[in-house]
Amino acid sequence: MKGKIKLVVSDMDGTLLNDQHELHPDFFYLYEKLKVQNILFVPASGRQYYSILHYFEPIKNEIAIIAENGSYVTYKDEVLFTDELDQQKVRDIILAIRKISGANIVVCGAKHAYVESKEENFRQIFAQFYYQNQLVEDVLTALQDDRIIKIAVHHPINAEEYLYPALANFNHEQLKVVVSGPYWIDIMNVKTNKGNALQNLQKKLGIKPEETLVFGDYLNDLEMLQNATYSYAMDNAHPLVKAQAKYTAKSNNDYGVIEILRQLVD
Repeated sequence: MKGKIKLVVSDMDGTLLNDQHELHPDFFYLYEKLKVQNILFVPASGRQYYSILHYFEPIKNEIAIIAENGSYVTYKDEVLFTDELDQQKVRDIILAIRKISGANIVVCGAKHAYVESKEENFRQIFAQFYYQNQLVEDVLTALQDDRIIKIAVHHPINAEEYLYPALANFNHEQLKVVVSGPYWIDIMNVKTNKGNALQNLQKKLGIKPEETLVFGDYLNDLEMLQNATYSYAMDNAHPLVKAQAKYTAKSNNDYGVIEILRQLVD
């Protein structure tokens, strides 16, 4: 692996960040070593672009960012592409979510994330992942002012159990429903995922899968892992992610990503 890698891609929550949503203190020291060795670093997350940028503002002009599960991608602080949802489909999804007890809707636009829930616990959770956000009376009004690239749904108990069965019918030739975390579901265009975003980035930069190292922990990372010869699942990863990845890193709380990066650059 050492000397072969040109691209390092890491999921954020449950992977690069610990459970307190913190970067390891040595990250930027290791990043500088990556840069010296001409290795591009790419955070890839279901988070909003502006939320990811909060962690990487000092290096935003040097890195690529895969945000919103691949529906918003930048390189050196320039937007490469966004993937807009059909407005009627957005309406249908929102109406279906409103029928699910305990579900909270996030309508993710290119400019802002929009919520209508005034439930304080959810608002605090939401603010951790969506920094550029607006509280509105009706999230359907966001369709008038923004390009919608993703619908995110939160459930306080378990997304896979309480949300996915009720929304799985939106899995068809035009849309994809993915469990992106213990409490989150994301709904996007069917070809939108971190893997396709990574593949497009690799093509643009002339970087091969065998020159790519990827870290992930949850189901929205599966396609991304398939596009890298060196694919790592965190020790805390979902079982299906561990089955997909070729290697295992220590858990996010043990900073497994940092350990592998040290091995790569030292």
